[in-house]
Amino acid sequence: MSHWAHLLSTAARVNLLVLLVSVLFSWSSLSDRVPEFALTKIEESDIKDDSGNEPVTEDDADPEDLEVFYPTHQWQTLRPGQAVPAGSHVRLNLQTGEREAKLPDSENGRSDTREERRRKRLGKVDVDANSFTSQELKKALAKMKESEKAERKAQEEEVRKKFRPIEQLKEEFEKLNMKMETDYEIMVKLISKFNSSASTLDEKVAALYDLEYYVHQVDNAKDFLSMGGLRLVIEGLNSSEAALKEHAAFVLGAALSSNPKVQIEAIEGGALQKLLVILATEQPLAVRKKALFALSSMLRHFPYAQQQFLKLGGLQVLRSLFRQKGMETLHVRVVTLLYDLIMEKMLLEDSQHGEQMEEKIQQYREVRLVPAVVEQDWCAVAPNLLAMPEHDTREKVLKLVGVLMAFCREHYRGDPALGTTLGLLRSEYEELAAEEQREGDKDGYFRELLGSINTIIQELR
Repeated sequence: MSHWAHLLSTAARVNLLVLLVSVLFSWSSLSDRVPEFALTKIEESDIKDDSGNEPVTEDDADPEDLEVFYPTHQWQTLRPGQAVPAGSHVRLNLQTGEREAKLPDSENGRSDTREERRRKRLGKVDVDANSFTSQELKKALAKMKESEKAERKAQEEEVRKKFRPIEQLKEEFEKLNMKMETDYEIMVKLISKFNSSASTLDEKVAALYDLEYYVHQVDNAKDFLSMGGLRLVIEGLNSSEAALKEHAAFVLGAALSSNPKVQIEAIEGGALQKLLVILATEQPLAVRKKALFALSSMLRHFPYAQQQFLKLGGLQVLRSLFRQKGMETLHVRVVTLLYDLIMEKMLLEDSQHGEQMEEKIQQYREVRLVPAVVEQDWCAVAPNLLAMPEHDTREKVLKLVGVLMAFCREHYRGDPALGTTLGLLRSEYEELAAEEQREGDKDGYFRELLGSINTIIQELR
């Protein structure tokens, strides 16, 4: 029994040996026929989902952190750590034990080149960073930056077409010899032109015309005084040229307006006497009009000038304008000036004041304007202007008549023409006021004039 068992064991060993030899021979024979025999598999990234998108694999986890492998249509050995692009074919070479990869073949039997695949990817709008190499993404980003740069450059070119750069403007101004000048510098040039013997009459008149614009400002008027311009303008009132007199008076009136310092310098420089001479002598209407403007600017809120005006016979000079033909446009200006001066004194005396105003009030008390007005028969002059058709003129005359009522009442009562005129005006303004009220204006302009007329009529009874 043991003999047979020994024989079976020996036979089994022989059969196993024969089988191993046979397998090794077959493997060697197959290996000779296919030198490149290896185990080949397609990466999972080559398998697409139902939507046709390539799933992301671990080889595509972070293109920036991996060394990217660029496949071709031939098998290439993969180095450790290299990232394989999605869709590549990967195999394990059993002869060398190394991993190899290549591009997959297209369905039509033709393989896309690496550049073609890259152009296809970069041509997509919806970019998936996990499906591209770092170089591809960098190039795509660079392309985007170039596009933005080109767009920004186009916008800058559009702006340049509409606006010129400040450097170019500066160059052009320098070529034109232009620069920004202060009011002071401009006034210096204008005064120099006016005072120059080389300047023509038109140039001097133009200089005065421009000066009038600048000296309206209080600070400019003070500068005008400090640079000697006021003295030159006062001297210009003596000019034999009517145009120079007219514009010199215009500049003087603008500089005097609400500027006490200039008012003091002007009256000390003899401006008041020169203005009264112009108004009292034969002069063109335009010259007298500007002289009256300058006189009004000097007298307002300046009691000392008002005293000097009365001493120099200023009221008589103004009264003479009502006896001359062609001076009708000045009559309303004179009436307005007298009304303003009388009200100015009355308001100051009636107001509550402190010790600082006592000196000025005392100066006004020395100005006896109303007695002088009554004495020179202004009570008869003012009412005659009510016959003028302008509503504005009537308003100013009614105000002066109302202010003089306390001093001229007896004269007004003895003037039948005044009573008739007031009756006609009341009828006219009753209709105009009623029309205003029908239009919804209960406190209109004509209603106010009607109130002034009724007050005067009531006080004359």
